[in-house]
Amino acid sequence: MNFKKLGKTDLKVSTICLGTMTWGEQNTQKDAFEQMNYALDQGVNFFDTAELYAVPMKAETRGKTNQIIGNWFSQTKKRDKIILADKVVGPSQMPWLRPNGEKACLNKKQIDFAIDRSLKDLKTDYIDLYQVHWPDRPVGAFSGKLEYEHKSINSSINIEETLDALNSLVKTGKVRHIGISNETAWGVNQYLKFSENKELARIVSIQNAYNFLNRGFEVNLSEIAIREKVGLLAYSPLASGYLSGKYRNGAMPQKSRMDLFYDYWPRYRTINSEKAIEEYWNLAKEFNLNLAQMSIKFCEIQPFVTSVIIGATKMEQLKTNIDSVNTNLDKKLIKKIGEIQKRYPNPCP
Repeated sequence: MNFKKLGKTDLKVSTICLGTMTWGEQNTQKDAFEQMNYALDQGVNFFDTAELYAVPMKAETRGKTNQIIGNWFSQTKKRDKIILADKVVGPSQMPWLRPNGEKACLNKKQIDFAIDRSLKDLKTDYIDLYQVHWPDRPVGAFSGKLEYEHKSINSSINIEETLDALNSLVKTGKVRHIGISNETAWGVNQYLKFSENKELARIVSIQNAYNFLNRGFEVNLSEIAIREKVGLLAYSPLASGYLSGKYRNGAMPQKSRMDLFYDYWPRYRTINSEKAIEEYWNLAKEFNLNLAQMSIKFCEIQPFVTSVIIGATKMEQLKTNIDSVNTNLDKKLIKKIGEIQKRYPNPCP
């Protein structure tokens, strides 16, 4: 396993991070325990979860993922072996997220509620990395668009207020470090500015989507990530499974994510996505590589990436994904990847 420092901290995280969002929905607790045991045995010391999980989002499964992880900690006594990342939701209309149906937002009251509930569910007294799941302002993080469409909403909680609340959690010891997710370059710079000017906790990471079909992070955020040491935790490296090749030519494996929740993940179904996927599939075959491993490794080797968040519903998938660390991408292959990107630039932003 490979390791990188998490931001400016002394923590060294595995470059493969175990994603967990299917636990409690597509995966049972038994499945999840097997995944965690195997991942840890392979050197993976970084797990990522969220108060919202499992997905798809619904009241009856909210918190199930964290509870499963908490049960694993309780049973194995291995909390100290894991660098644990959790996330607090941004604004949401889901009435079951907060007490009395209150609209979710990123103010101190709600952040305090969320961290205390997560700590209880996870059966731990601290979170290593606590992340804002999405901003408290409309940025189109899940819109499928690269362009920014400005919308002024007076009810948004400003970043300074959110950062102040997160800083309080660091001071109390409930959180060791903080990060952000689904953010923009402007948002990152705001967090860094307020951190420096007010001597508040500094963000150490940003968790955004990044894969062959969506390399938008490279445009404005990659330089910030490198220069400011706010590395990318790349989620969806396989584009919701499309970059494994299992959905090629209209295939729909039974009980796969798209089979069960097709309408929930439209992001990777665009005009050029199928063409791009087919080219990456053929390229992997040309170099005698597994497409999933080639896709994950490409993310891992980027200088702005700290760790790649993988997810799996089957142990076979998990083993393949983790073994991507042993994949080699030579210069000739990297060049051909770039050529495909030029022909089909970011078909699924």
